[in-house]
Amino acid sequence: MTKFIFITGGVVSSLGKGISAASIGALLKMHGFHVSLLKIDPYLNVDPGTMSPFQHGEVFVTDDGAETDLDLGHYERFTGETMGRLNNITTGQIYYSVISKERRGDYLGSTVQVIPHITDEIKGSILRLADQDTYDVIICEIGGTVGDIESQPFLEAIRQFPYEVGREHCLFIHLTLIPYLAAAGELKTKPSQHSVRALREIGIQPDILMCRTEHPVSEGNRQKIALFCNVSPNMVFEARDVDDIYKIPLQFSEQGVDRAIIKKLGLDRRAPAVDAWRALVDRITSIHEDLTIGVVGKYIELQDAYKSIYEALRHGAIGNDVHLKIQRIDSETITPETADERLAGLAGILIPGGFGQRGIEGKILAAQFARTRKIPFFGICLGMQVALIEFARNVCGLDGAHSREFNEETPHPVVDLLATQKTITNMGGTMRLGAYTCRLQEGTKAAAAYGAPQVSERHRHRYEVNNKYRPLFEEQGLVLAGTSLDNRLVEMLELPDHPWFIGCQFHPEFKSRPLSPHPLFQGFIGAAKVHARAAQAAAQLGKAEK
Repeated sequence: MTKFIFITGGVVSSLGKGISAASIGALLKMHGFHVSLLKIDPYLNVDPGTMSPFQHGEVFVTDDGAETDLDLGHYERFTGETMGRLNNITTGQIYYSVISKERRGDYLGSTVQVIPHITDEIKGSILRLADQDTYDVIICEIGGTVGDIESQPFLEAIRQFPYEVGREHCLFIHLTLIPYLAAAGELKTKPSQHSVRALREIGIQPDILMCRTEHPVSEGNRQKIALFCNVSPNMVFEARDVDDIYKIPLQFSEQGVDRAIIKKLGLDRRAPAVDAWRALVDRITSIHEDLTIGVVGKYIELQDAYKSIYEALRHGAIGNDVHLKIQRIDSETITPETADERLAGLAGILIPGGFGQRGIEGKILAAQFARTRKIPFFGICLGMQVALIEFARNVCGLDGAHSREFNEETPHPVVDLLATQKTITNMGGTMRLGAYTCRLQEGTKAAAAYGAPQVSERHRHRYEVNNKYRPLFEEQGLVLAGTSLDNRLVEMLELPDHPWFIGCQFHPEFKSRPLSPHPLFQGFIGAAKVHARAAQAAAQLGKAEK
């Protein structure tokens, strides 16, 4: 039978439950177990699709078109498993389902209540994921912090869950903070004790404690935590800060977290295959060559807004044996007067996806800078569209060319609303979402990077290249390197006389993995590395001549 691991968090939010869950999933995969993960978010939105990046960070899109929490990106990157809409539950989804059932009369006149109807729906959602495949283990991460009002129905549901499937099939892990007080010069365990006490008052006794800490937890503190939290000392583990998140699975393994989980759940012991992951970490630590990539966007102050972009860039950098240095550039700060100052010296320029008018002209200038200076460029979704707008204005001579998203009155709408979007009024879950097949044009850099005639990539957009202008673009030297299978939608474009100038309408960052970098990010970083070395050699030659 499928085993279930429930991961809760205490003391403060943003402790890293998602990374911890992903790392545990990676370790169990290394032991040969079939694993899936589930994120439970306690907000009332049905999904994060309509939420601001300032509040939620990026929206991670799955193959089946679900707009989900960014932690699903961690799950996929660490485990290599593909997630779907069943891997993310929100309070909004649960209440929507229960109210829909009530309206249909499914409850036969009963008074609909949080217990049992909401908690039963939560348990049913967990079991529906288990029914999708023969999983050995499902890791379920409960969003928020113990004590939050919003999380209470979910905590009550997982309290009941062992009575549905058997206590021997369930494991509770609590991630908590052990703060260090510099004035006292010591770690403090009391916040964790209170956190576990709150969890136990709900009726959940954690089997394992993961202690997030900046400093080593002494044996004395470990014993104290175990005593007051009613767990065995050998079930108290450190989740110490590291300089690279890909070291965390090995950190957990070295402490025996995976072995403790396997023993507690009664799983078959199997020797872990950690060599590939250890080689990845060794490769990361052995890199000494730096490479600076500029990411031009409007949410650059938010680490989580472009989370998958940053990780995919890192994967490409690891694959090219360079240490990535990301220069985050606010597109609103780029003007004709400041472009040189803001963009000079970069090895490559990437413009990510996004929505809204703010900062658009700065992004267009960044695309022009990359095109004319022969700097490797990668435009994703909106990034491809602004590159197209720049090309239309400055190469094709279409004055005032723009996207209808930003200027309804533009004389040249080179980017227009998808035909399927013109009758849609609701915002949530209505974009072109999920995996679609792209046919690649033979002989292009895109086809060479993929090494395949067609690929499947994930989308999240409402606007597309206006087909009316396709002949003009091609006449002026722009290659439409990828299209939909029916040739109605432009999926990729590139410039053949440029070291690397590629745009794609889809989001390749969602399919990049540390052990298998996405081909487009691998190619982009490779081109940027060549550019940086050439610029360095030219600079050294100039100094020598002086």
